[in-house]
Formats: sequence, C-alpha cells, structure tokens
Amino acid sequence: MALRAALRNKCVLSGLLSQRSSSCSSHGRVCASPVLAAQRRNNSTSPKIDVEFDQSTGVAVMRLQSPPVNSLSLEFLTELCIGVEKLEMDKSCRGLIITSSQPKVFSAGLDITEMYGKSPERCGEFWRAVQEMWLKLYGSNMITIAAINGSSPAGGCLMSLTCDYRIMADNPRYSIGLNETQLGIVAPFWFMDTMKNTLGHRTTEVALQLGLLYNPSEALKIGLVDQLVPEDQILTTAKQTMTKWLAIPDHARAITKSMMRKPTIDKLASNRDADIKHFVNFITKDSIQKSLGMYMEMLKKRRG
Repeated sequence: MALRAALRNKCVLSGLLSQRSSSCSSHGRVCASPVLAAQRRNNSTSPKIDVEFDQSTGVAVMRLQSPPVNSLSLEFLTELCIGVEKLEMDKSCRGLIITSSQPKVFSAGLDITEMYGKSPERCGEFWRAVQEMWLKLYGSNMITIAAINGSSPAGGCLMSLTCDYRIMADNPRYSIGLNETQLGIVAPFWFMDTMKNTLGHRTTEVALQLGLLYNPSEALKIGLVDQLVPEDQILTTAKQTMTKWLAIPDHARAITKSMMRKPTIDKLASNRDADIKHFVNFITKDSIQKSLGMYMEMLKKRRG
C-alpha cells in the first residue's frame, strides 16, 4: 500500500502528501478540522506520537514515544506527518516543540528493520515517508524548536536539523550527528544540504565522510545545536525561547524562512521519484544488505 493510501486510511487530510514546492511558499493557514478538535480532546494523535496543544499560547508540544528508542519506522513517520499536518491546519497553532518521552534518547534514527530484508516496493514506501517527514518539518510555517533530551544520531539528527532552533541536554553521554557512513550507507543529497545549510560546506564534508557523532559541547561549537541546558530544564527553556520567536510577526518570519529554505525544498520536491529509485537500488544491493545484517546482529549481541 502506498503511503498516500496509508495516510488516507488513518485520517482524511487533504494535501498531506502534496509536494511542498508550492505549498511551502504559501503562508496562509486553513481552518481547523474536526480531526484537530478530536486531537484536542484526546491530547494524543497516536500511541507513538503524543501532542499537547495549548490554545492560550498557540504552542504545541510533540512528544516522541515509541519505545525503546523512537526509531523512525513507516508507522512512526506516518503518524508524525499526520500530527504535524493537523497542527498546520489550525491557524491558531503558531509554534511546535518536538521532544522525546523516552529516557536518554531523542530518536535513534531510521528503523533498520525497514531497510533489511524488505521488498523494493516496501523500501520505496518507507523512503517516501522519510521524505515526507522532512518536507513537512523543514517547510513548516510554524516555529519549530527541537528539545533534544537524549542522543540523536542519523535520522534523529536530521529531524533536529529541520527545526528553526535546537536546544540539547548538556550531558556528555549524549551524541548527535549524521553517522550513515559508519553503517555503509550514504546520506542522500537532501540530508547533506540540510546539514550544509546549518554548518557550512567544509564542516559538513568532514562530518559526513567520517560519520561523526558529536557530544553536546562539540555540537554547540560547530553550530549543530544552538543552546545547551541542564536536562531537567530543557522543556522549560524551549518554551521560554519560543516566546521570543512568537514576538516576531508570523508573516514576516514565515516568508523569510521560506525564502531561505525554498531552494533546498524545491530540489527534493522536483526529484522525489528519482531519489526513491536511487535509495531502493542502493539499499537492496547484496553488499548493503549484508552490512545491515551484520549491524543488526551486532545490536542483538549488545542487547544480549
């Protein structure tokens, strides 16, 4: 089943999978839907994503709650996209804080089981969901703040990079970075562009080739995160930071954001099918499948 059909079965949200080359430059908000009203009553979009929206402040807090490590599976990504779409549909929602309910981890990144031993069709469906997550967050009209309260490698780092501002818990045991090469995987061009837009070309080149993971102080030094705070203050700080961003008129801020990010968004939006084909051809190679299998076995031994 294609991702579009999966999302339609979960919730009728028109335009959820539309390409963002046109929508990302439109700064109007549509009226809130009955689905959003139901969300407000339940304060939860799904078992894997919990959303609390405070109408008095216009700020939503999205908690990633897919044990044990918030791996980005197809189901998780679908629910996340639905959650973001609901908030985008409500013109009263101006800001989104993304954090984790799992101890010591923000998100461990892409779910390896979605890429190992799966059919090309399933791999393509999964990769379209990864694209959609990035397009939704990187092109969001809302103010987005990542409250990174744990380690955030690979896809978790990408999710953080889509946000306007990143606050990380000041714990040297935590790490963040795009470490795909360590797994024998190549980060796609839009992963690279997102990091390059944040860190600059040379720092990104070294980081991606070596698959580097940075501790919080290192991440702050290179600009991968914007602020470090004690772990028990991270959500409070994120809310305080949000008030500064909310003080800026939405239309001016959102247009500026779109002008800065639109070329990067358009680059993927116009090449989605080719990017999916490239990913599927790469990830289904015998050598890559062997590397993923070895990595999964290593993880099993660690857990054992």
